[in-house]
Amino acid sequence: MTTFIAHYKSLDSQADRARGLFEFQSASRLGSKGNAHDARIRMLELFGNDALSWTIEKIERKPSKGPQADGQLELDFRAPAKKKRKRAREYW
Repeated sequence: MTTFIAHYKSLDSQADRARGLFEFQSASRLGSKGNAHDARIRMLELFGNDALSWTIEKIERKPSKGPQADGQLELDFRAPAKKKRKRAREYW
C-alpha cells in the first residue's frame, strides 16, 4: 500500500473553521474514486462527527525519503556532459 497525504478544510460558514492534513494508506491509484473514498473514511476515523461537513481539497503522494541522509547534499564527481553542437543551417 502507498502512503498519501490529504488536505482538508471545513466550510467557510462554520464558526470553528478547521484546516489541516493527515496521512492515510490506500491501494488505489492517485486521483481515483477509491483513493478519495479511502481518504474520506480515514478522515472520519480520525476526527469523528466533526468531519462530516469537511471537504478534502487535495490528495498527494507522500514523498519517499531518497538516498540523502540527515539533509546532507550529494556531490556529483562525474565529468560534465558534452554538449552537442548544432549544425549551422544554410539558406539559399
